[in-house]
Amino acid sequence: MISFSAFVKRFLSDPVAIGAGLVLLVLLLMAVLAPLLAPQNPYDLMQLSIMDSEMPPSWKPGGDDRFPLGTDAQGRGVLSTIMYGTGISLLIGLGAVVVQGVLGITLGLVAGYKGGWIDSFLMRLADIQLSLSTLMMAIIALALFQAAFDANVYADYAIIMLILVIGIAEWPKFARTVRSSVLGEKKKEYVDAARVIGLPARKIMWGHILPNTLTPVLVISTIQVAEAIMIEASLSFLGLGMPVDRPSLGSLIRSGFEFIFSGSWWITLYPAIVLVVLILALNLMGDWLRDVLNPKLRRGED
Repeated sequence: MISFSAFVKRFLSDPVAIGAGLVLLVLLLMAVLAPLLAPQNPYDLMQLSIMDSEMPPSWKPGGDDRFPLGTDAQGRGVLSTIMYGTGISLLIGLGAVVVQGVLGITLGLVAGYKGGWIDSFLMRLADIQLSLSTLMMAIIALALFQAAFDANVYADYAIIMLILVIGIAEWPKFARTVRSSVLGEKKKEYVDAARVIGLPARKIMWGHILPNTLTPVLVISTIQVAEAIMIEASLSFLGLGMPVDRPSLGSLIRSGFEFIFSGSWWITLYPAIVLVVLILALNLMGDWLRDVLNPKLRRGED
């Protein structure tokens, strides 16, 4: 595994990695510090006024310096909603990857180490799930949830539902990655030595094999965060994601889409730009991590 100093050196010598890292850092800080930095709290109805609705950006005629990027149909500042919405999108993306990781790593570790019918059963289950569209599964699950409960209940549990639905639908990608690594690791001498001294299978799997399979997990996690955010944005655009009063980037794009041809283009355009930049930065960082942490590629460069 690459040393930390070598990792930092590779990062600082790659302008693409630096650019993607800085973008992610800025967006993360913007989301975390939104309550302190945002000009307006879009969740506080006392700060909203319908008289401020659909104001253009401040540099255009009719704009207001209070709203640098304009306002939406509810009178919320677009900049403020983007800052809060980015936080919700990141929360759902990271939460979904945690669910994927817990399920996928556990099942992949068991399948790779145990082998036999357990491996066959779990991998066939993964194949079946991979053959189904994640978006379609999420649409069905969330549509049923919305039909079973009223809008207020759904609004309260929307984040949790999105995290669970996206996480459960995507676990096979982690499972297959971990299983592949475990199949190679369990044949090595340190695993044989652990068996000889009588360590139980649970300790061998979690204490010895798992730490040596985390490199590909780190790479796939970065890419899966981007995919989870994209899935959430798609669901929100279809009206099955975050409610309007707790907007993510996807629901912000949807809420302004009907106004884009009436002249209020900023309601949709700016959240869409932030979403594209966020997804692009995550994918670039994931690709860079894959290239740096892949031992075969490093040996090829040497």
